[in-house]
Order: sequence, then C-alpha cells, then structure tokens
Amino acid sequence: MEDLFAYSNRLIAEVNTDFVRYAYQQVNWNNRLLGLIGPRGVGKTTLVLQHIKMNLPVQQTLYVTAEDFYFANNRLLDLADSFAKAGGQYLFVDEIHKYPDWSRELKLIYDYHKDLKVVFTGSSVLDIKKGTADLSRRAVVYSMQGLSFREYLRLFHQLTVPVYTLEQLLAHEIELPQLPRPLPVFADYLKVGYYPFAQEDDFDTRLQQVINQTLEVDIPTYAEMNVSTGRKLKQLLGIVAESVPFKPNMSKIAEILNISRNNIADYLLYMEEAGMVAQLRGDTTGIRSLGKIDKVYLDNANLVYALAKNNQNIGNVRETFFINQLRVNHEVLSSTTADFRIEDMDFEIGGKNKGGKQLADAKRGFVVKDDIEHGFLKTIPLWYFGLLY
Repeated sequence: MEDLFAYSNRLIAEVNTDFVRYAYQQVNWNNRLLGLIGPRGVGKTTLVLQHIKMNLPVQQTLYVTAEDFYFANNRLLDLADSFAKAGGQYLFVDEIHKYPDWSRELKLIYDYHKDLKVVFTGSSVLDIKKGTADLSRRAVVYSMQGLSFREYLRLFHQLTVPVYTLEQLLAHEIELPQLPRPLPVFADYLKVGYYPFAQEDDFDTRLQQVINQTLEVDIPTYAEMNVSTGRKLKQLLGIVAESVPFKPNMSKIAEILNISRNNIADYLLYMEEAGMVAQLRGDTTGIRSLGKIDKVYLDNANLVYALAKNNQNIGNVRETFFINQLRVNHEVLSSTTADFRIEDMDFEIGGKNKGGKQLADAKRGFVVKDDIEHGFLKTIPLWYFGLLY
C-alpha cells in the first residue's frame, strides 16, 4: 500500500486548481458512496484530484486507479479494509469499470465501513449504469460532460465569465466587455474546445483514440459484441457524422451496414450512453410518442469536425452545439414548428440571415442565429447558449 500512497500523493500535489469544472459545484461531496461518470476525456480524474487537494487531509486520503497492477493480485475490498483500519477516511477509485465485479465489492465496502467515504469514477458509462443498479439506495451518481463555451474561455483564454440562466440569455442580459469579439473564439471552440485535453499536443490523434476506445472496446465489451460488430458501430457513427442531421431510417441503415434493423436502435442507444451521439426525442405526451427518436446528432461539435472531415454541414454543427449545451440543465425535445422545444419555448437555429416564419404560431418562439455578436427582441446569438454552465 506504500507505493499506492506515494503515487496518490504525487498526483494530488501536481494537479492544478486554478480552473475547476462546472460539475464541482453540483456534486454533494458529503455522500458516503459517490459516483462521477461521463465520456472519456472530459476531466473526471482532474476534478476528483482537485477536490482532494482543496478540501481533504492527504494523510487520510487515498486515490487509486483500477488499472493499477496492484489489483492483479489484490482485491479492492481488502485494500479498503486495510486503509480503513490504518485510519483512512477518503478512498477514491478511478476507472472503476476496469475492476471485475466492482459493484458487488463497493456494496460490501459501503456496508462494512461506515466511517469510510468512497468516490468512484468511470468512463464506460454503460457499464457504470449497469453496475449502479446493484448499488441502489447506496450510491449517488453524477454525470459530467465536456467544456461549455464559458469554461473554454476560462481555461484557454483566461477570461472569467459568469454562468447565465436561459431566461437571462433570452432577455439579452449578457454583459461581457472582456470579450468584445466573441465569434472567432467561438468558431475555435466548435472545432477544438469541448475536451480539456485540447490544451495538449496532437488533439486530433487524442480525440480519435477516445472515439476508437469507446467504439472498439467500451461498447463491445459491455454489449458482448464481436470485433466485426464494433466496426459496424464506427460505420454507423460515420453515417450520423455526415448527415444534416440524421433522421433514422432503420431499414435503409440496416441495408447499408448489412445488419438486422432490430439492432440499430440498441446501437444508437449504446453510443448515446457512451457520449458519442445525442438523440433528439419527441414530446413524450401519449403512449404512441413515448421514446420516439426524431433526429440523431453527434454528441458535440468537436466530433463533427473530427469525423466529417471536409464534409461538415454548418447547420448540423449549429444544432449539435445547441442541444449539447442546453441538455445539461434542460430537457431538449423536438418541435413540430421549429428545430427544438424547451418547456413552452420553440427555437429555430440558423445563420445570420435566418428568418422566423416557422415561429409564426409559436407561443414563445426564438430565432437563434450564428455569426452575430448581439441579439435583439426574439433573435438570440448562438454563442450565448455556451454560457449556461
């Protein structure tokens, strides 16, 4: 255990706390068993290390990763037992899904050690959600996604911008004198600003590794797929990437991929849970519309630029950004009169010349325009919606 402590202390000492992600304020760190899940590469490890450094006594805290060779010959349950007996109070287990039978052992740790607080993280969202079903009434699980445009401004440009509510955006209460020309940096954000690791070299290569790991390892392992089926996932993601946006035609996709149409809905759900796509659903009023998927987008705009290469559709990029940023605090549904509906509001997305004819009959309708710095009346700049978290 001495080597584990040395590794833990080194990582805690090295982590930078100048910038902390939005999820930090949303998590109740006092829970006795707490999970933090999200797609690969969004900064979960950094967040837990920052929490330790800023709040916890290092002598009573241990951070481990389930990928450590230590667990080749040792059980997590035994580590927790030894740690608690030695006076340990806070145990953090990163990449928990890499540890076999992790949910059962966490349950035992929770039951055996009443004074030990445990935090676990996982990138394989599918497996985590499956495992947390065994931890009902014990674990509190939070989800985390990539950088908002607001966070990107802080991390990449050292510009501190407050969080705004949706109603504040719609009322044009945005005051950012520190950002006189938002459009160039917003364009950069759409291409490389969603993942914190864009600060490092070889962003394109790193993002491709995230995509490959998710589609070739995480999902196939969870769903017990073979290698050839994993390749079908990549083909399906490619189809979504170059669509405008993608409206599911199960029969046509099945023909292109040479698979059963009955499997496609499952594949899309797996990719949604793993942070590769976002599915836009209709209003769930009534049995017939329950769960109906109207459109499928890539999860975030960075993925569009990475996967569609030179064939990006700018309308697709705009809509992808909108649903990605709004879904953190709001339920985003498809609209019968516009592109999106949130509560009693309809939103039509477009460029600076976009009109509002579709919204003539809307109770509360807004035109969201890209390529404009400031809004007026019912016209809202697209970049405003990156300030919500």
